[in-house]
Amino acid sequence: MKKIWKFISSMRFAILLLIVLAAACSVGSLVTQGQTADWYARHYSQRAAAWIMALGLNDAFHSGWFIVITGFLCLNLTLCNLIRLPKLIRAAKADGRPENALRSEGDARAENVADPKAVFRALRMPAPVECRDAEGREALFSAKNGAGRWGAWVCHLGILMLILGFGLGQMTQRQYTVYGVPGQTRQIGDTPYCLTIDDFRVDTHEDGSAAQYTTDITVANTASAGPDGGSASVSVNHPAALAGMKFYQNSTGWAADIEILKDGALLQSDTLCAGEFLPVADRPQLVIMLDALYPDYAILPDVGPGTVSDRLNNPAYRYSIYYQREIVGQNVLTAGQTITVNEYEIRFVNPRPYTLIQIKVDHFTWLALLGGLVTLAGLALAFYVQPAKVWAVRSAEGGWTVFGQSRKGGALFRDRFTAAVEQNNRQSPGKE
Repeated sequence: MKKIWKFISSMRFAILLLIVLAAACSVGSLVTQGQTADWYARHYSQRAAAWIMALGLNDAFHSGWFIVITGFLCLNLTLCNLIRLPKLIRAAKADGRPENALRSEGDARAENVADPKAVFRALRMPAPVECRDAEGREALFSAKNGAGRWGAWVCHLGILMLILGFGLGQMTQRQYTVYGVPGQTRQIGDTPYCLTIDDFRVDTHEDGSAAQYTTDITVANTASAGPDGGSASVSVNHPAALAGMKFYQNSTGWAADIEILKDGALLQSDTLCAGEFLPVADRPQLVIMLDALYPDYAILPDVGPGTVSDRLNNPAYRYSIYYQREIVGQNVLTAGQTITVNEYEIRFVNPRPYTLIQIKVDHFTWLALLGGLVTLAGLALAFYVQPAKVWAVRSAEGGWTVFGQSRKGGALFRDRFTAAVEQNNRQSPGKE
């Protein structure tokens, strides 16, 4: 068991897991996610579809094997940090003890220094403490940036928090979609909240192409429990947060009002987005569906009905009529035209764009964000905070020998140490 735990907590196992995880992410990025076996068979092959479904590559990031790999990586990081923690604590305590440094020769050394405290100041060390070495000689000691020793440990902790935050968020995340036109109110899935679309704007460039989509929304709590809602604007790349949910401007489409008249009198009216249907009020077996709306209608070569622009120059409506779930009619209506079905007259009016808002509920976003900040802090400690110790020992003849040591400074620290000593000697000529 000791060998197994040692391997699981080793850097070799961590690198192996990262390679496997990177390969899994690459496969998940190459294979379209969330499709059916028939879809994969049509776009790849029957054999490839069978492998994709068997290995769970259709939902790679939620598959059992992906969760197992991620779990082992979390276990590895946890064990690494737990195993290293006692050693780091002992080392941190030792860094502040002068007796440990006074037994060492250090990384840099200078003899016959006239004013050792000036060297401490030049190296920007804290004020040195006075002490004595094992032989009873007078000594000075100073240490700084001990936190730099914790860089890798803090970085590992941050990565662990990131993985846990992302993984738990993916496993528990809930997503909803709400779409409609200004003035409509829709329930947000199984939550106690309703979303009202107050306004929807499409900003355009000078050539008429879309530049930005913006939706003004109001979220209301229909139950007593839970946080209150509020109002916000949502646009592409600028989500809003309300009532513990994140709202994203996802896409847009076309909608129109449908009016159904019976014997010349208005029977019912409603708003349909493309792809929605409406049963006739007094004959629910009769259903009218708005298949598509063409804002600038034209018959396109080799395509058929289509649109030549996104401007409402010549709106047209492709519809289907069903009776008892059987299609009985299908055609395209242009502005001003109507459909007559027995005693019913049907028309589409007021074409306009609708907005589609994607809503996510992720209770572990904070953990992933905190993990990112901790990781950045760890990297800063590892690369920019350099632990250093400087000490000086006075010989029986009265001369001072100064020593310096830096775990990360290396040649740069030795250069600074030499420069500080030379500056001290220039300021105190004749005392070398």
